[in-house]
Amino acid sequence: MALAQCYRPEPLIEAFLDDLWSVKGLSDNTLSAYRSDLQHFDQYLQLRQLSLPYVGREAIQDYLGLRFDQGVASTSSARLLSSLRRFYGFLLTRQLISEDPLALIASPKLPRKLPDTLSEADVDALLAEPDAADTVEGRDKAMLELLYATGLRVSELVGLTLEQVSLRQGLVRITGKGGKERLVPMGELAITEVERYLRENRPALLEYGQSDVVFPSSRGRMMTRQTFWYRIKLYAQRAGISKALSPHTLRHAFATHLLNHGADLRVVQLLLGHSSLSTTQIYTHVANARLQALHAAHHPRG
Repeated sequence: MALAQCYRPEPLIEAFLDDLWSVKGLSDNTLSAYRSDLQHFDQYLQLRQLSLPYVGREAIQDYLGLRFDQGVASTSSARLLSSLRRFYGFLLTRQLISEDPLALIASPKLPRKLPDTLSEADVDALLAEPDAADTVEGRDKAMLELLYATGLRVSELVGLTLEQVSLRQGLVRITGKGGKERLVPMGELAITEVERYLRENRPALLEYGQSDVVFPSSRGRMMTRQTFWYRIKLYAQRAGISKALSPHTLRHAFATHLLNHGADLRVVQLLLGHSSLSTTQIYTHVANARLQALHAAHHPRG
């Protein structure tokens, strides 16, 4: 739903977003989502001659009810409530309001969605697909190997610079969400593939421009996440993988396969850069589901 041209945003929204950016270091995409949620609610209130900073619980419940009648997904409403909770928490901290209008409003219960992942055989097929002798496919092969070996986010991979990679130590240094830094081991296969790529493919990619990113585009610039996502889908199609994929499919596979082979959950949390262990725990459900499927398929009384 688009905002009306006559709508004038509440100035406290931008003050709140500035605070989030400076204190939490949230990404532009996350800040944009907060802005959208708050401005649409603010517009709804202004049409009813109500003020965003001083709204009561009833107005919030009425807005949630309207969204439900319009068929808005529960996940979207849960995100809206998260945005509102942070916004009114900000106002309380600044003593701009005396009580939280969301104190007695519960968030909708969401079904636990297991992340999309690939079997180890699927990953092997995907990683074997790019032709290392081709300049662009050789780059992609190194990217896929590194992505699966480290569990990086796609945004972290495409933005990776040369100074963040130590082939001698076999580590990549990542600054993730909230500005938190972590060191992630690369593994021997990824080290070998990245070394080959740097020697054989990367110089040709930089023929039309210089860049300090490890994996530049064919024009010598930083690749976009969308471009790399397109490349993943291309190789999956060539490998005959019909499963639904997402930009984080190899990240999910990295975590799930580690747990399947006995890795400690807290180690996986550190490698993924999750601030909370509960975020990582969803992968135990994926691993358990895999074990149950194996049991059902191979146990004589499964």
